[in-house]
Amino acid sequence: MSHTFYIAMSYAVSAIVILCLVAWTWLDGRARRQELAELEASGIRRRSAQPKGDAA
Repeated sequence: MSHTFYIAMSYAVSAIVILCLVAWTWLDGRARRQELAELEASGIRRRSAQPKGDAA
């Protein structure tokens, strides 16, 4: 195994891992937003979300 091949493979593996982490984060964010939308549709609200007429 040449030195250049080793370095190129290291970069390739690192790029693949980083792309997988980005994809995983993006997909997990989509899933959490979907869960929040389902909870809000069922009437469950966040404590930090106040009704529009109740601004204090």
